Amino acid sequence: MSARFLSPLALLLACAPAPPVPPGQAPADLVGTWEVDLRPTPAAPAYTQTFTVTRVEGRGFEGSFYDTPLRDGRINVDWGALHFAFVTSDDSGVYHHAGSMTADGLHGTSHSLGRGFLAVWTARRVGR
Repeated sequence: MSARFLSPLALLLACAPAPPVPPGQAPADLVGTWEVDLRPTPAAPAYTQTFTVTRVEGRGFEGSFYDTPLRDGRINVDWGALHFAFVTSDDSGVYHHAGSMTADGLHGTSHSLGRGFLAVWTARRVGR
């Protein structure tokens, strides 16, 4: 392929819209109760906490995580999947959480500057 042909093709692909969100991944599908497995390593025993989404409005959502109200819940479906982020806090500081919905549940991370960790987690729906 010549460089003259490749450049317009690359530009066309870069400008193509993201694919639509797969069925079952509308923002409202995040509503419900999720059991989050926060084990510190893959070999560690399960350590679960509850993530509850009570309301989705537009690209925002409300709920709680780890028995703490969440704030600044945001949803993004522009990249072909349902991605979300939110913030919680406790006496040690602020936690930034982000994740995405997959066919088998949620996958995400929780980052604490105050406690100096990045936790990788998975979650399964346990209620609507």
